[in-house]
Amino acid sequence: MLCSLRAILPSQNHVFLRRYASASYDPSKLRNMALVAHIDSGKTTLTESILLKSSYLSASGTVDTGSTTTDFLPVERERGITVQSASIPVNWKQWTFNLIDTPGHADFGMEVESASRVVDGAVVLIDSVEGVEAQTRGVWRQLDRYGVATRMIFLNKLDRPGASFKSSLLSLLKHRLHRNPMALTLPIASFNPRHYAEGVPGIQGLVDLVRWNLYKWDEEGEVSCHPLPKKVEDFEHFEALPPSHPASSHLIPARTEMLENLSMVSDDFMELLLNLPSSDPSAYLNLDNAVVLKHLRQASLNNKILPILCGSAMKHIGTDLVMDYVGELLASPLDVQHDIQKSNSPLQVLAWKVNWDDKKGWMTFVRVYSGTLTRKSSLLNTTRNQKEQASKLLLLYASEAKEVDELPFGSVGVILGLKYTRTGDTLVSSGASQAYRSTLRDIIPPPAVISASVIPRSHSDLTPVQNALEALSRTDPSLRVDVQEGQILVHGLGALHLEIVEGRLRDEWKANFEFGRRYVSYREGLGPKPPSAGWDVWESEVGGKPVTAKIPLIVRPMEPEEVGDPIWDGNVVLDEKKRPVPSPESLPGGSPIMSVAEGILNALSNSPHSSLPMTGLHIQIGNVKNFGTKVPSLITGATATVLRRRIQEASMGPLLEPFINLKISVGESNLGKVVKDLTERGGEVRDLDSETAVADSSEEMVGYPDDGLYVPPDWLSPSGSPTSLSRSSGSHLKRSVHGVAPLSQFLDFSSRLRAISEGHGTFEMSLAGFREVSEERKMEILREVGRA
Repeated sequence: MLCSLRAILPSQNHVFLRRYASASYDPSKLRNMALVAHIDSGKTTLTESILLKSSYLSASGTVDTGSTTTDFLPVERERGITVQSASIPVNWKQWTFNLIDTPGHADFGMEVESASRVVDGAVVLIDSVEGVEAQTRGVWRQLDRYGVATRMIFLNKLDRPGASFKSSLLSLLKHRLHRNPMALTLPIASFNPRHYAEGVPGIQGLVDLVRWNLYKWDEEGEVSCHPLPKKVEDFEHFEALPPSHPASSHLIPARTEMLENLSMVSDDFMELLLNLPSSDPSAYLNLDNAVVLKHLRQASLNNKILPILCGSAMKHIGTDLVMDYVGELLASPLDVQHDIQKSNSPLQVLAWKVNWDDKKGWMTFVRVYSGTLTRKSSLLNTTRNQKEQASKLLLLYASEAKEVDELPFGSVGVILGLKYTRTGDTLVSSGASQAYRSTLRDIIPPPAVISASVIPRSHSDLTPVQNALEALSRTDPSLRVDVQEGQILVHGLGALHLEIVEGRLRDEWKANFEFGRRYVSYREGLGPKPPSAGWDVWESEVGGKPVTAKIPLIVRPMEPEEVGDPIWDGNVVLDEKKRPVPSPESLPGGSPIMSVAEGILNALSNSPHSSLPMTGLHIQIGNVKNFGTKVPSLITGATATVLRRRIQEASMGPLLEPFINLKISVGESNLGKVVKDLTERGGEVRDLDSETAVADSSEEMVGYPDDGLYVPPDWLSPSGSPTSLSRSSGSHLKRSVHGVAPLSQFLDFSSRLRAISEGHGTFEMSLAGFREVSEERKMEILREVGRA
């Protein structure tokens, strides 16, 4: 009996289909999927390995040499990081994967945000040395926000010293990612039993607990497949993994616990197990793999289990099994909620990303949610009420493009020729009836936390700089641009984000400018004083005639348990029926509610006390039908005026500044200096550890229990077990400081840490949200913004 090596080796005669063929197109075989993770977990390396295994590439590139397929921007290759998400269709067996490789750095969270909106499943990578990290939790929450229910974990880098399968699995429970992580594969660190006793790091094989196969890689990277025995007694004579090997006696218990755990979330599967002969110890080994996969798929679609795979993307170990299980377990477009597809289903498309190309012009990345998009289609942007014309349709293979005639239901592609469409907009056929002109759920940019002024070098450079910023903000909605007191300001997600923006403005748009000093974006809350009578009445003269309007607004501070809306920068804006109001751009043009929403947005963007954006306000809009035929611009201006009056009369409220979660890794000898620096600059230490991370302060610290789950022994990953760690020299042991601190004090932390740690320290940061500051700090901020 032989394994099918088609799952392991790339087919030599495999022909990659570079277009969707409508005659053979089957959406049930399509997987729109993203690779997401904390920075440096190996997403781009896994992408390269997938492209190699699927025969898309004849040789894989590496991040270190800047030769990867999906990191094709000059800045990505220069820095060795992913800055923008890249889409590439991959054919594997009977499936087509629309694979999206996303950035791991929090500064480019908008790219993960937009990708999460259009995928039906995700592979979340975890560095097996580090376990769940800050941005792992961040991308997990993004997937939650957009309802991406089917996910699987790939425990990567098991070849590294200190990697631990057990610790990584337990970190999923500790950080409450899922109650029921289920290991589908187990690593074989070495086929030499002596290495387990010596704590030698590595991964030479994998056990597939579902298909019951053992895969073995030799020194040249060639793989052999060995079907595991279907009878318990045959393990005594199994040469590929003899009884003397420490893992041999754990395979049957691991499969047994996996199947019994699956039965706890599937009544049909439990009945199947109960009907097996209790006298046969090999009964679980002889279960039909197709039946097990069927129940695994259903449990995965229902989010009852979290499949766990493992390997080393750098060595191409485990890549094939990732692709197999993506096809078997992740959702197809037919598995997610949508209108029933018919032959004449109306076209509905979501723009999830917009890029500029010097040769192709504006490139709009779309996901087709209904109907079929054809070349030369006349479209209506229902978000902006603008007509659009598609000139060409493309399938994008990272930086390369292939023109196609159509994009059918469920597919991901690119439209050329759209003039007005931005990220998050909905497009339908221009002739669609009013009933089919609804907008799909929007994509929400994360809040900006850092700002800088952009100074054109001469008056003649002003217009080119403004045009470049407008174009860049269209490609990157997380970049906010505004003008305050004659200054052009850009607001981004972090220092690295603004650094990349500065480079792209120079290199791609050839703009001639200077960046001013970077400073963090503060916020102001609503003050405590009540408003005066008639604060909501606006009076003015238009054309020599007095005009009066009562703006129906109820304004109060948010309660502690209320959660702000990211669309409104942490405020809550509701309509008459207490439904969330979308951004003005998503409302019908010229409607009273859009005019009021625009006025609210204008007033909240700039406090009369501090010039800072407002946050933490709860605003309910009342009945706006009585505005009748009033000019929309008058309604917008009147709303902004009365809301600004309400904020003015409330007096200055609390100020808030962005805080960050920090993980600082240094040698034992420099630990004290790092802790001292952190606490002296307003930060607080949450944990000192050599292995584990700490959940955000906003998260519950109690993890999920491991009752009833298969948790492998420590020695399964020899170099990650406590015994091997205790053998490490204390002087070389890295310690991790986990803390939370104000971002403003850590903008220059890179150079400071270099001095503190003698060049050997590293750090990672992620946004921890905005927090109220003390009165003393409030005065410092007001002096900083020129209001004290």
